[in-house]
Amino acid sequence: MALPDLDRVESRGPIDDFGFTLIEVVVAMLIVTVAALGVAKLVTVAAQAAQVARSVTSCTTLAVQKMEQLKALMWGFAAEDVAAPPVGDTATDLSYDPPQSGGRGLAPSPGDALDRNTPGYVDFLDANGRWVGTGTTPPDAAVFVRRWSIEPLPSDPDDTLMLQVFVTRAAVDRRITVGLGERRPALAGDALLTTLTTRREP
Repeated sequence: MALPDLDRVESRGPIDDFGFTLIEVVVAMLIVTVAALGVAKLVTVAAQAAQVARSVTSCTTLAVQKMEQLKALMWGFAAEDVAAPPVGDTATDLSYDPPQSGGRGLAPSPGDALDRNTPGYVDFLDANGRWVGTGTTPPDAAVFVRRWSIEPLPSDPDDTLMLQVFVTRAAVDRRITVGLGERRPALAGDALLTTLTTRREP
């Protein structure tokens, strides 16, 4: 057996350590933790934004429904008689579904009808938009509160009305206290529609 040539044997240093040190592991965990917290916060913000968007969509749809009911009520001139006084529905109660008689129709509402539950100008709906009641206090099944107001337009009070419909979530509305003469603040997810209606020819 031949002996190795000692002149050709290279000296080697200590074996390289290819593992991670404890400090490297701690730093890596810190970076991952910070990134995870950032992603978690982003997911939370995105979920809240999606919830607000769903609420706005639902509230707006319900507000449009009530606005169409208000605009469908009679508000015009008597047929074929120019001298006859204008006619308008002042008897339909839209706070019930289906609408009933014995209400106020397009008669002017109290000034705070959008801010608090005013009989004849409010109804309550479940999560699917189905009517569940009316009055001053929402029933347990109520998910949405829908209020409306009717005001004569100051520049043309005899022939033009301003119609407004406000829809919010019942759970949110219960937490807000509105003092006498105060306006209820609009919150994220609420919907408020405003339009004008002028007397129509028969």
